[in-house]
Amino acid sequence: MPTDTTPPNRSVVALVYDNLCSFEFGCAAEVFGLPRPEVGPDWYSFATAAVESGPITAMGGLRFEASGGLEVLKGAGTVVVPGWKGADVQPSAELVAALRAAYAGGTRLVTICSGVFVLAAAGLLDGRRATTHWRYAETLRQRYPRIEVDPNVLYVDEGQILTSAGSAAGLDLCLHLVRRDFGARIANQVARRLVIAPHRDGGQAQFIERPLAPSAGGRLSQLIAELQEEPQGSPSIQQLAARAAMSERTFIRRFRETTGMAPGAWLVAVRVDRARDLLETTDLSIEQVAAESGFGAATTLRHHFRSRLGLSPAAYRDRFGVAAAALGPAAA
Repeated sequence: MPTDTTPPNRSVVALVYDNLCSFEFGCAAEVFGLPRPEVGPDWYSFATAAVESGPITAMGGLRFEASGGLEVLKGAGTVVVPGWKGADVQPSAELVAALRAAYAGGTRLVTICSGVFVLAAAGLLDGRRATTHWRYAETLRQRYPRIEVDPNVLYVDEGQILTSAGSAAGLDLCLHLVRRDFGARIANQVARRLVIAPHRDGGQAQFIERPLAPSAGGRLSQLIAELQEEPQGSPSIQQLAARAAMSERTFIRRFRETTGMAPGAWLVAVRVDRARDLLETTDLSIEQVAAESGFGAATTLRHHFRSRLGLSPAAYRDRFGVAAAALGPAAA
């Protein structure tokens, strides 16, 4: 069932172009284009708009026939830009004009990965916060200094304009839109169909290529794996550095280079993830979840949960736990 915030126009249009980014387009098509009779008749409709005339190919050797041209954007509730031809390729004047008109008419604009450069060229991101794949972040910042580029997040929701990071982050953003429009239970249901997590914490820092020095990689990688498997206890920096066979200063620096976070903050994030998994999949008490996830006390668990996720463990279980998911769309 739609929520009170569901946009009245649930028409989603994805732009397509020659040498189309297949995966980014697939994210939008999978989430918005598949019929979902279990949700009801209010689900999205999906169409494609070609940004140019002539044959359209997609990565992987595919040929593409769109629903129509840029006229398809007229009346769309949401327009998705699934990647782009490249940071150096300027969109046509016709495409820029169509996107500006869509925005002026209240259409929601969404970009995946390099698709952000299309909206940037149209001037629609000036004065706004936005993100893109970490490889393109500095290029975006230099070319469009009026945009507040955040390279560390998976997506940015600015209301009518939303941007996502690298390819798979497009799924995170699409699910976020479903959550905005239809509520958490429906988003959970779609995520379950996709066999992915309904949301991911953290940002792109964990994916940036920062190789460890050969002499340190093995011990530190092993330590990180052990902490992920067993996040209980309260090891000190001194103890962790000793386990990694490093000085404390070197350990802290190498750990941050590897994970994008300080050891303490990273361990809290791991514990929150473990707690989330337990809340979603078990009926353990909050006290038991706190102990199993490494927080020890329920009060500590509640503090970090509210700090990172904005809701209590109990509220999280109500929204994302097994019992909530079993209620299905009628309960949304």
